Amino acid sequence: MAKGALVSPLNSFTRRSFLVMPVALAACYKRQQIIEFAGRSMGTTYRVVAVDHSNRVEEAEVRSAVSTALAEVNATMSNWDGSSEISRLNAVPAGVVSGTSPQLSRVMQAAADVNTASAGRFDTTVGPLIELWGFGAPGSRPMPSDAAIEQARAMSGHENSLEVGNGTVRKTHADAQVYLAGIGKGYGADHAGQAIEALGISDYMVEIGGDLYASGRNPDGLPWQIGIESPNVAASGVLGVVGVSGLGLASSGDYRNYFEVDGKRYSHLIDPATGRPVDHTTASATVVADNAMLADAWSTAMLILGRERGLEIADQHNVAVQFVERDPDAAQLSFRTSANATFKNLTA
Repeated sequence: MAKGALVSPLNSFTRRSFLVMPVALAACYKRQQIIEFAGRSMGTTYRVVAVDHSNRVEEAEVRSAVSTALAEVNATMSNWDGSSEISRLNAVPAGVVSGTSPQLSRVMQAAADVNTASAGRFDTTVGPLIELWGFGAPGSRPMPSDAAIEQARAMSGHENSLEVGNGTVRKTHADAQVYLAGIGKGYGADHAGQAIEALGISDYMVEIGGDLYASGRNPDGLPWQIGIESPNVAASGVLGVVGVSGLGLASSGDYRNYFEVDGKRYSHLIDPATGRPVDHTTASATVVADNAMLADAWSTAMLILGRERGLEIADQHNVAVQFVERDPDAAQLSFRTSANATFKNLTA
């Protein structure tokens, strides 16, 4: 889902697909090594910052561990790799029970759980609707008919197209296709973080396409300081800074991927309940969770739900969320920020 821009802890750069912005760090202390590097994976960019207090881990070791971890995630969850596990699953006919690897099983079960808890708003099967509205590939944006929307909805919907069991998946609709873009990057950040921890480093941050996991402390000995970007693309800035440690964080926004017809804005965020782009005033949702995988999925669900319904469901399921809304009554573009108590308690 759409993310904003990120400012590197040591070098500044921007990219299309992020909302979270780690705030600049001060100079490192003696006897600690800061390892920082960036790259491309999972169709986007990633960044790693690790603090090695022992000065015994080579940067090349961290790079190799992260590269291997991300290659494993791609081999499991990439819809663009025809040989990946998810691509093979998508090719299986309806009714066939497919065994899944521990990695894919964990992600599929998490996706199913968030789907249920969010009243179906997080859905890995909405690919037909995304394609119908013209967000799946470059080109013209068609205005689909009601009949076409209903046809695409019939091919979508977790409840009527998938059965997720203990290490198994069964497609119950012949045309069902699973896309893990809304949860896979978060899992990738978690998996890369585990690879870093295996090297004996406990203070690090891994961010992929705006979804991140932050462990321990930054080089200043503080929780990792993450800036939440303003949804105003014409005047980019930080709405606020939160500190996270031992948590995942992800933000989703509607302001970078949309089109307009006759003055009406159509977001790339499709509500599975209607088959149409969301039309509320919520511009972004930021979620903090136990891991980046859940933060990734829940931030999408919260944005599709919108602030009012989102806060109700968040409080029911102990989800930490902050919303940014456009003020429809303001003379010029302005935003209002609101967060539930869980979000405030988890962030410094």
